[in-house]
Amino acid sequence: MTDRSYVLISPCRNEADYMRRTLDSVVAQSLTPSLWVIVDDGSTDETPQILAEYTAQHDWIRVVQKPDRGHRAVGPGVIEAFYAGYDTIDPGDYAYSCKMDLDLDLPPRYFETLIKKMEGDPRIGTSSGKPYMRVNGALVSERRGDEMSAGMTKFYRRDCFEAIGGYVREVMWDAIDCHKARALGWIAVSWDEPDLRFEHLRPMGSSQTSIYTGRRRHGFGQYFMGSDPLFYLATCVFRMAEPPYVLGGLAMAQGYFGAWARGERQLDDPELVAFIRAYQRRALRVGKAKAVAEIEAERAALFSA
Repeated sequence: MTDRSYVLISPCRNEADYMRRTLDSVVAQSLTPSLWVIVDDGSTDETPQILAEYTAQHDWIRVVQKPDRGHRAVGPGVIEAFYAGYDTIDPGDYAYSCKMDLDLDLPPRYFETLIKKMEGDPRIGTSSGKPYMRVNGALVSERRGDEMSAGMTKFYRRDCFEAIGGYVREVMWDAIDCHKARALGWIAVSWDEPDLRFEHLRPMGSSQTSIYTGRRRHGFGQYFMGSDPLFYLATCVFRMAEPPYVLGGLAMAQGYFGAWARGERQLDDPELVAFIRAYQRRALRVGKAKAVAEIEAERAALFSA
């Protein structure tokens, strides 16, 4: 019998405005999680009371409490909170794990569909659906690339997660992991179809201070990861076509080139950085889809080995 067991781990802080929709959408899943560990990272709103309500109703939901750090964790702080939950489980008990945010509304067959797709191709190590935002009553795509699993619902095959060494506790953790998986011969992917389109209740990069702070943080993260400057500049231009128009892309560029000017530290993995830059430069010439397909074909032997 195929093992479809999966564990969700959700870092959260002060999510009372959104979390009921997330909780209800997970409770309604066609394939119920084996366990859901929610790490309360020092919430000061009604989050603890809401969590107590749901844990009383569902024995597969467990809460881990962390002391109040005084602010919302972002970047490496999110992964620190994730591991506060992950370290309480035995990973060998689950075929899949998912780092999931508490500001999402998932379709009812979300996890069942991901698992079916991953069962169909053993090389798929990490996957997700696509995030959408509600703008003036309509759902609008956040335009995430197919070559990455979305950071707000990182669904992992256990073998792949262990092969990459888990998440790095640094900014841009949610891109570094996909690049590393691909470098080792795995496939990282996200799909845009009805059973996998989920609503992101909080706009990308707006969880702390302002959306501009979030975009500058993203730019810093791309610098830290070692992204090619021309590739990232093209990304900034691409993002200027969405709210906040032009200024959001400029804030991303400011974060990247400001870190470059200050000589900030970068990811201490020269081999992976070289791999990332080679992919990005190839993508500028032939497009992301073809560049990724070339890597997957080239690295198939690594997976087989």
